[in-house]
Amino acid sequence: MDLRKATFTDIPAMMELYVQAQASLKALGVDQWQNNYPNVDVVNKDLANGAAYVLTIGGAVIAAATIIFNHEPTYDRIYEGEWLSRGEFVVVHRLAVDNRYKMKGVASHVLDEVEKMAVRANIPSFKIDTHKDNLPMRKTLQKNGFTCCGRIVLLDGNSRVAFEKILI
Repeated sequence: MDLRKATFTDIPAMMELYVQAQASLKALGVDQWQNNYPNVDVVNKDLANGAAYVLTIGGAVIAAATIIFNHEPTYDRIYEGEWLSRGEFVVVHRLAVDNRYKMKGVASHVLDEVEKMAVRANIPSFKIDTHKDNLPMRKTLQKNGFTCCGRIVLLDGNSRVAFEKILI
């Protein structure tokens, strides 16, 4: 498996992953990603910012994620807890895995690769958030050593459970 920066030719595969994820979340009764999000405009913005990544096997896209270093305004304030650290961090948003590869460690592999990127860049912390009802993602984060730190509020006013992992 190879994690690489996405290109504009990856957009159809990425959008398919997000459509699958939206359907999976809806089937679980989770209202996350149910209002045409993420959409092609969001993916294009991620690509333009150099933050869109895909995980491939034999050239086929099996996961997508947005990886951002040291910038997440909604992480400036945390409620009902506190972050483990206050310095530099990497954050992952919009992680989606192809349905055919779910429950096979693909999300964990993406998280591992992001950790390696952060450590190589001397970034000591990995922060991430998810919907309170997104139990598969919460389980993945806990399995991968993330600590629940509290709650953050998105720009649209929705709340998310915030996690952090100290890397170095």
